[in-house]
Amino acid sequence: MKPAIKRVWVLGAGQLGAMLKHAAQPLGVDLRPVDIALDANLPLDDGDVITAEREQWPSTKATDQLAAHPNFVNQEVFGLVADRVTQKQMLDRLNLPTAPWVLVTEQDTAAGLHQQYGARVLLKQRTGGFDGRGQHWLVEHQGSDNQTSPHLSNAIPHGWHNKVIAEQAIAFDEEVSIVGVRNRVGECHYYPLALNRHQDGILTVTLAPLERLSSLQNAAQAMLKKVMDELDYVGVMAMELFRVGERLLINELAPRVHNSGHWTQSGASISQFEYHVRATADLPLAPAVIKHKSVMINLIGIEYNLAWLALPGAEVFWYGKDVRPMRKVGHINFSMAHQVQLLDSLKSLQATLPDWYQPALDWAINELES
Repeated sequence: MKPAIKRVWVLGAGQLGAMLKHAAQPLGVDLRPVDIALDANLPLDDGDVITAEREQWPSTKATDQLAAHPNFVNQEVFGLVADRVTQKQMLDRLNLPTAPWVLVTEQDTAAGLHQQYGARVLLKQRTGGFDGRGQHWLVEHQGSDNQTSPHLSNAIPHGWHNKVIAEQAIAFDEEVSIVGVRNRVGECHYYPLALNRHQDGILTVTLAPLERLSSLQNAAQAMLKKVMDELDYVGVMAMELFRVGERLLINELAPRVHNSGHWTQSGASISQFEYHVRATADLPLAPAVIKHKSVMINLIGIEYNLAWLALPGAEVFWYGKDVRPMRKVGHINFSMAHQVQLLDSLKSLQATLPDWYQPALDWAINELES
């Protein structure tokens, strides 16, 4: 039986919206990303479905119309998760482990936060802020006698009270993430845990799957399932985690497809983008079959290089955005059955990228060789 074409609107027309559109076409789903700056009415029908590629958006004719549609999937979730206070409160209520935290009010001082959480305290803006932006470290100076000095290297920035949370610094072993999907009847599927390397606060490389992380898979799935069930969530959700020994702490949630899940475009029978389309358009889900070990490399603030296309196994995704410093402009996936070939391609890629990338690629190569 030919599938009925269903129309899904995506609030946002960035690279995630574009990749959702690409995933929807083979499924017979008419998916239409909408620029958040569009100040015009859209031809919406009652049976259309609305989703989003982002947690926040401005008020325009188009976004207001989409937000008012009764079939806006997860509409109440976006605001809850976008605000780090309400997100953390939910995780606390569900008894899910996170870094100790507090909302910074006018009564709080840097000295007081250090007394409560230690020498290193991370301030995060309640909304917005990603790739290392919207954050500020409070770090105590060390005196010449190597004792903690009451003098602070910095203070809570002006105007940040009530707009940020403070988190205790976590001495984590590494950063991992899990991406899962849930449909309207509560059926869930999950990808293997991915290992992530950040540089200057920006995700640079993701590796998945790794056998050494498999012992943590069930715990990560249970944590994500608890959140998705609590929210009656529909679609793909990502959970960023810190691994501390054999424990996992939740760093942040993303109620959408996520950068650390881009490897699934090459390394799984169903990508995270296809899963999101299936769930929101009420199409059947199925367990994704993992093909091979995969590596995803973000392209950050660099010009397009045709040499990437000549690398064996490279699958290049270029976003067509203006190139600016520290801006994600694309990514490259490798998913290969033979590790020697994968390593050879990564080493060849390394020669095409600037010095900023070398520590992250050295890390990836060492991890795969170990």
